Amino acid sequence: MKFTDIFIRKPVLATVISLLILLIGIRAALDLNVRQFPEIRNAAVTVTTQYIGADADLIQGFITTPLEREIAAAEGIDYIVSSSSAGMSTIQAFLRLDYDPNDALTQIAAEVNKMRSDLPEDALDPVVQLSVGQDVAAMYLSFYSDILDSNQITDYLVRVIEPQLSTIAGVQRAEILGAQTFAMRIWLDSQRMAARDITGSDVIRSLQANNVLSTLGRTKGSMVAIDLVADTDLRSLEEFRDLIVRADNGSVVRISDIAEVELGSENYEASAIYNGEQATFIGVEIAPDANALDVIAEVRRVWDRDIIPQLPQGLEASISYDSTEYIENAIDEVLVTILLALVIVLAVIYAFLGSLRSVIIPAVAVPLSLIGTFMAMLALGFSINLLTLLAMVLAIGIVVDDAIIMLENIQRHIENGMSRMEASLLGARQLTGPVIVMSTTLVAVFVPIGFIGGLTGTLFVEFAFTLASTVILSGVVALTLSPMMCSRMLRSRDEGKRPRFEKWLDERFNRLKEGYQRKLHSALNTKAVLAVFGGIILVSCYFLFITSNSELEPQEDLGFVFAISQADSYATLDYIERNSAQFAKLERDVDEIDMAFVINGMLGPGSVGTGLGLVPWSQRERSTQQVLEENIQPFIEGIPGLRVFALIPPSLPSPGGGLPVEFVISSTQPLENLQEIANEIMAEAMESGRFIMLDNNLRIDRPRQTVQVDRAKAALMGVEMSQISADLAAMLAGPFVGRFALENRSYRVIPQVQRSERLTPDQLTHFYTRNRDGELVPMSALVDLQESVQPQQLNRFQQLNAVTISGVPRPGVSLGEALSILDNIAVQRIPAGVVIDYAGQSRQFKSEGQQLLVTFFFALVIIFLVLAAQFESFRDSIIVLVTVPMSICGALIFVSLGFASLNIYTQVGLVTLIGLIAKHGILIVEFANKLQEEGRSKREAIEEASAIRLRPILMTTAATVLATVPLLIASGPGGASRFAMGLIIASGMTIGTLFTLYVLPAMYLYLAKDRAAAGIDT
Repeated sequence: MKFTDIFIRKPVLATVISLLILLIGIRAALDLNVRQFPEIRNAAVTVTTQYIGADADLIQGFITTPLEREIAAAEGIDYIVSSSSAGMSTIQAFLRLDYDPNDALTQIAAEVNKMRSDLPEDALDPVVQLSVGQDVAAMYLSFYSDILDSNQITDYLVRVIEPQLSTIAGVQRAEILGAQTFAMRIWLDSQRMAARDITGSDVIRSLQANNVLSTLGRTKGSMVAIDLVADTDLRSLEEFRDLIVRADNGSVVRISDIAEVELGSENYEASAIYNGEQATFIGVEIAPDANALDVIAEVRRVWDRDIIPQLPQGLEASISYDSTEYIENAIDEVLVTILLALVIVLAVIYAFLGSLRSVIIPAVAVPLSLIGTFMAMLALGFSINLLTLLAMVLAIGIVVDDAIIMLENIQRHIENGMSRMEASLLGARQLTGPVIVMSTTLVAVFVPIGFIGGLTGTLFVEFAFTLASTVILSGVVALTLSPMMCSRMLRSRDEGKRPRFEKWLDERFNRLKEGYQRKLHSALNTKAVLAVFGGIILVSCYFLFITSNSELEPQEDLGFVFAISQADSYATLDYIERNSAQFAKLERDVDEIDMAFVINGMLGPGSVGTGLGLVPWSQRERSTQQVLEENIQPFIEGIPGLRVFALIPPSLPSPGGGLPVEFVISSTQPLENLQEIANEIMAEAMESGRFIMLDNNLRIDRPRQTVQVDRAKAALMGVEMSQISADLAAMLAGPFVGRFALENRSYRVIPQVQRSERLTPDQLTHFYTRNRDGELVPMSALVDLQESVQPQQLNRFQQLNAVTISGVPRPGVSLGEALSILDNIAVQRIPAGVVIDYAGQSRQFKSEGQQLLVTFFFALVIIFLVLAAQFESFRDSIIVLVTVPMSICGALIFVSLGFASLNIYTQVGLVTLIGLIAKHGILIVEFANKLQEEGRSKREAIEEASAIRLRPILMTTAATVLATVPLLIASGPGGASRFAMGLIIASGMTIGTLFTLYVLPAMYLYLAKDRAAAGIDT
């Protein structure tokens, strides 16, 4: 008894197996996480070190350079970038996707701690922070008030709101943006200080000596122990004002005599605006392994139940941005696509067979295979996401093939006079081998994807193995349930009793089969022409590939636009706020925009980050790209005082600054040399007309005044360099001098001369220092000021001086073309000793494209070996693979014409095509070999096999192609990626099938073994 006979003769067994697949699949689906993409551990470790008052050169030489040298020794780092600016060192180590972020964090933290003793004494401890996942938070919450100050709002958020959000399961971090943290600000008056013989360092020493945290311990008697505390610290405005700075000859000088004391903010270099009002934001970041939809739903429940009802009077709040709206809409679109594809496939089957009974069999097999796939997904640790659902959309057209082939073969035997039981037994036996071969072949295609690293591997392993699991289950159902259903449901009828539509279809397909066989016979008389045509198709694939636009991913409609602005390096926050406030006009004037938030100082001094949220897709007719081009771009060009560029953020997680183009020029040469090279490259690239904008991150325009000390005069007057440095820093730098407690939380104490006395550099000459004899000496007697210009920040890439050219290509210009333009210019412009590299999306594009190309050829090798093993013939596997260039050519024609680009979706689609189109070759070659074994000549066998297999080939092709129609008409959330994948499958299968039906038989005549001549019997 053959394997398939068991299930045909035991229908209960076949039914039980199918019900088990169904029930376990439903149960697994309920346990799977739902998210936008598979878990992507896109991680970066950031080390920030604050050195208040230090200039960029000092920061780079004494902090950044030694730290990044040690950090580079850690494992798992893809690349390192650093920036040194006034008072701050920032080093970012972007990690490889295949490396455990926690291991890298441990190593980097150890390297940083090892260097702590080598850093300047007054530098604060380096802060090491790990960020995993998207750079943009999943949700932004805004808080604003006409009554409360920003520092009061911040304190409420820190004490009440942030703890509530951070404790929600799945929330990685709730970060306050635009925070104005409480600080005790001591605004010094230099004239009052000089009149009372006080210098800045005197104030610092007094604060350090008289604001002390005491830890006294306890007393312990024979029966009672008592804890001891001492009020040696300062806790209120009055206590700070009454602090005695100096006491001489019965007179005292208090802080209130020389300064104004207030409960202010740590810094005044950043602010936030929401729809034109001052605001403070909280960004809610989701853990990479969490279910984003469930987490944000819980955040909304806490928001409505706990946060909103408890807001203090005068404080208002709203949800500014929720990324899960996009995810939910995108998933809903894909679910609708799955239903449409299923209906279309069933309609195709009915159109080809004309029998409702025949439709019921695949109508059961396809959903059963899809639902059973959830079982495999849970076992493999996958999630329900846009890619696994996309795999199911494609699977509908693929898995129905097995049911169609089985159904058509059994139906053919019934029409030849067999009973339905006999036809089912014989038909299932004949197709057991081909079904196993086709399923194994398609699964083998996706094996190489499992070996891809980087972003593509992380994303498409779940896509590939979900599709492979569906194919395996489809094969199981096709060999167990489908033959059993055919043996019970199909009926043998004579011609007179058959339904008119079914009879009409059979007549048409018989004519089509006879016509095709005649044309094939004539074509094979000139098989050399077909062989040459096949060769031309093969060669054309290369030229179509190199002439196609390439990019990392297609542009999705996210319903969100992000704008990055930069003011002149010397601009103040007041100046920036006055100009950035104009973004609120977009929310008022453009119907599609319903939210605008602005964070001044977001990316450092002089920077502005702006987010523009659009109304839901169902409430607007224009796409985000259209709104950007027609409204946002013309508006931002008219904002004075800011260099602004806006873009739609990438849908895929990517490191770097977020712009598509990040082209790095690095060298040991001075930054001035690199700036000259960068400007030349940018000027020539802009002349090409292929870029909206190009900019670089090097600005040598920050004014600096060097305080030159007359050392000889200082020595004669008894003034030491350390004293000058301490007094000037105390007055100007705003150093952090201890902490004070306020309602059981500690805050910084910051003395600094009031703003009116630091408007210009010349004012510091009015300050005083002290000599060794304790006498005041005016700074004007010791120092001169010299003007100079320095970079706004000193940037490095891979421990080399670097300039990064960032930009946005024009619509219709792919990322690959943009980078190619810059590469070609750089080859001509850069001198020896200067190297080019890439960051962010550009780096991903360069690495991912090469990996997929290798994977494509690896997949061809794998499938060739699998076919050779199954056919026990290397020649037969070559014949089957003739179908591959036919379909690849068909797909690339539309890509080269500009209907899509070569991106990670289309490239994975090309890999998928290998398995899909190879099924046609397997059907024809396997049947032709059997016909040869029955005694037919090689030509007779291939002509008859091609004609008999024409109907199932056309049915499976039509089912696969028409199942992608919902992808081709996709719009809204995730529509671009679905269209890209659908176009490749539809065009490749359609054109590839047409070419295959003629080219493959010709190659069979050339390469196949003549089994009749070899005397091979059945």
